[in-house]
Amino acid sequence: MAVLDKPASPRRPPMRVAGRPALRLGRFSVVWRPRSVLVLAIGTAVLVLAMAVNIGRGEFPISVGEVLAVLLGGGEQAQQFIILELRLPRSLTGALVGAALAVAGAITQSIARNPLASPDLIGFTAGASAAAVFVIVLGGGFGTVGAVFAAAGLPVAALVGGLVTATAIYLLAWRRGVQGFRLVLVGIGIHAMLIAVVHWLLVVAEVFEAARAYVWLNGSLNARGWEHVVPVAVALAVLVPAALLLAHVLGGLQFGDDTARGLGIPVDRARTGLLFVAVGLASVATAAAGPIAFVALVAPQIALRLVGSARPPIAASLVIGASLTVVADLIARSAFGATELPVGIVTAVLGAPYLLFLLARHGRRARA
Repeated sequence: MAVLDKPASPRRPPMRVAGRPALRLGRFSVVWRPRSVLVLAIGTAVLVLAMAVNIGRGEFPISVGEVLAVLLGGGEQAQQFIILELRLPRSLTGALVGAALAVAGAITQSIARNPLASPDLIGFTAGASAAAVFVIVLGGGFGTVGAVFAAAGLPVAALVGGLVTATAIYLLAWRRGVQGFRLVLVGIGIHAMLIAVVHWLLVVAEVFEAARAYVWLNGSLNARGWEHVVPVAVALAVLVPAALLLAHVLGGLQFGDDTARGLGIPVDRARTGLLFVAVGLASVATAAAGPIAFVALVAPQIALRLVGSARPPIAASLVIGASLTVVADLIARSAFGATELPVGIVTAVLGAPYLLFLLARHGRRARA
């Protein structure tokens, strides 16, 4: 009598995605990418070190070790006052603003499928800047609308200006869907119009208000306090988790609208939600420190190359953007001795060559 072998019990195959193990967390699963974790760890270490060096600079120098000791709850009372009350808000504002701009840039570049589609090039920050300069220059002296914006303050005015501008760009770029090149071209046109509005506001302004607005337009972290930290921190706490929850659709959007719909992605609703997150982050960041140029353009592209992903990663972009802004502020305070430059000038000097590189690379690909 033959003995039949007992059929092997079915075994659940291990979860793997693109050669990498997947970790399941309840109903959700994530792919373990050691390279991404390494980039996040190194970027965070660079950010902490840059902030410690930046905080230690001033008329009363403080070493990096003493700064870290104070931040961990130690240090002398005088050092605690200087660091926590006078210097920490500036560096923290820079880190938060850079993080917000970088996440906004990562989202817009992924949606448009174009590395040139950053908020400061396609008009989002220009709309926020125009609304903020309107409040600085005219404010309550421009009828009921001006009084409302002046009472609400720069953050609300910048957010409204950014949302209105983003809506206009989205509607003008819509032709049975939104193509990346069309979004960029429409955004550049709206950006030019809004910059003209800003210049007109500066012409009609009084000397004092125009000088204040001009300094703000260069992107500056000078005299930043905790009142500037809180709005950006709240915006990041609310909008970054929303961006991470919506990030799963970005991979599908890379293949075009028709393919994304075939994958079951609600394209219009997902794109609208992501754009709202990007505009909110860019607008609040612009209200806190002015339009700091090229961070939203450069940081996601650096993160993309470091991580080796197909699209700009949100978490790595956040850390790279924060580090880039703090390092730029450190250079702005140190490069010319006692003369401090606005941080936006340094980021423009560093980012403009990269923009030229992207344009040249895009031109070579188009000819090929």
